Amino acid sequence: MLQLPVLYETERGLNTGRNFGRHVRSLRRARGMTQEALAERSGLSADTIRRLEHGSFSPSLDTLRKLCSGLDLMLSTLFESFELGDRNEARELLDLLGTRASYELTLATTILRSLFEALDYAAAEARKGGDG
Repeated sequence: MLQLPVLYETERGLNTGRNFGRHVRSLRRARGMTQEALAERSGLSADTIRRLEHGSFSPSLDTLRKLCSGLDLMLSTLFESFELGDRNEARELLDLLGTRASYELTLATTILRSLFEALDYAAAEARKGGDG
């Protein structure tokens, strides 16, 4: 079984394992789940969930996949949302997208592209208006 490296110190001196555990806890709570409910849904023990949330061990890839299954997240979304840190809106959007079906993601992408194009156009027009 592949074992991931221990997540300890970052350049800021923060315990990455503990921060990752807090991130997992916030994802679980956002879904209204107890540690026991997540354990049952993921096929992990409640003790594993507790230790993971506390940051006291570095999970294997298999454990992370099970955790993501219990949280209804893709593994990439779990890490992307953790890396975003304090960017709450982006993290919330990633969490939301990670729970949607493929056809819903296609529709959401189309809508967001159209929205951003309209916003960019409006901003460009506003700049033109200010120049003249």
